[in-house]
Amino acid sequence: MNKITANKKLGQHFLNNKHVAEVMTKDFADVAEGIIEIGPGKGVLTKYLVQWQIPFHIIEKDDRMIEPLSEFLDYTQITCQDALKVDLPELIKTLGWEGKKIWVISNLPYNVSVLILLQLIKTDSIKYMTLMFQKEVAEKIFNFTNLKNPMSSLMGICLNYFDLKLLCKVHPGSFNPPPKVESAVISFKRFDHPEVALKEFDSLEQFLRRLFQFKRKQMGGILKKYYPLDILIDTFKIIDKELTARAESLAFKELICLYKNLKKIS
Repeated sequence: MNKITANKKLGQHFLNNKHVAEVMTKDFADVAEGIIEIGPGKGVLTKYLVQWQIPFHIIEKDDRMIEPLSEFLDYTQITCQDALKVDLPELIKTLGWEGKKIWVISNLPYNVSVLILLQLIKTDSIKYMTLMFQKEVAEKIFNFTNLKNPMSSLMGICLNYFDLKLLCKVHPGSFNPPPKVESAVISFKRFDHPEVALKEFDSLEQFLRRLFQFKRKQMGGILKKYYPLDILIDTFKIIDKELTARAESLAFKELICLYKNLKKIS
């Protein structure tokens, strides 16, 4: 197992910090009814997760890992496929886990972490997530530093659907090979009743992408392409903002209020 080296093209960095592994794998162990691990690699997290005796499945793109993972799992518990190409609702149905509270845990490949995150958010039966990101991306999801991180489209999406908390920060030396960046693990617990329902995910995401595509531009200038000026003026009065304000200055409640009021006329 130790002879398997990281594949740079797959963005692999194998976690070797026991404390971080233990913290991650305890996160939702008391409430999860099914666990999906994405990109387990050599099974550093896997060997802890199997101890909970909760229905368990993994998604691993690198077929070199199947043999070492079989030390912990039956082959029927392994989907050898790119996580981005997996139809998660269909997989969950196949596993017979419909109606279960599913927990996804992963040391995400940094080069596709946001794409996988968005796919997970859209899967309603995934109630809990414990995900590791490079610190720069983690800060765009959740403001866990002492600094006031500006609002972003990704942060708006995540704050709408999940209760978030920082689980731990992870130094480069916790991996082999060590990445060039710091990392952070974020804990996600899905809201039963988000401000914007999941059925509106595409609409909300499109709105946020438009708003933050040119985040340093004034919001009035961006939105006047899509909405009448008089409507924009009235809507911005509701959130007590000027049309000259920038999207990154918005608080979450202001962002959602803006979306809801402008959606009424779209």
